[in-house]
Amino acid sequence: MFYTLLLVTFGLASLVSGLVAWAFYRPLKAIFQRIIQDAISSAWQKYILFATFVVGISGGVRIYQLERYITAHNKDQKLLTLTPERWMIEVYRTIIETLQSIAWMYLIVFIFALIAYVIVRGFEIKHSVKSAQAASKTSRDE
Repeated sequence: MFYTLLLVTFGLASLVSGLVAWAFYRPLKAIFQRIIQDAISSAWQKYILFATFVVGISGGVRIYQLERYITAHNKDQKLLTLTPERWMIEVYRTIIETLQSIAWMYLIVFIFALIAYVIVRGFEIKHSVKSAQAASKTSRDE
């Protein structure tokens, strides 16, 4: 029964991670293309996709929590049995923990992306002001 629970939580965490990665695929692509503006932006996007799966699965499949079903940590403690109620709790916990782990990772990614966007936008504005000044100076000289 433990192995089934382990496989179910792994599969569920993988599925949830895949759905989140699919939902954020286009926004991440647009963000990285806007910030990086180079072919390397696709490499960063692939890395974030990989990290989504790693963080989601490791957050959703909590091995230390599942050990309670196979190992008693002291003599007085009994092993937990997998009842239908515990199955529901473990399934719910897997979904929530997967989403929570990915949400934290994406929050960090988007904070750094926002900082990078502000920096890139600042350089663009500075460059456009210099270009406009050079164009107006050229038109006055003629």
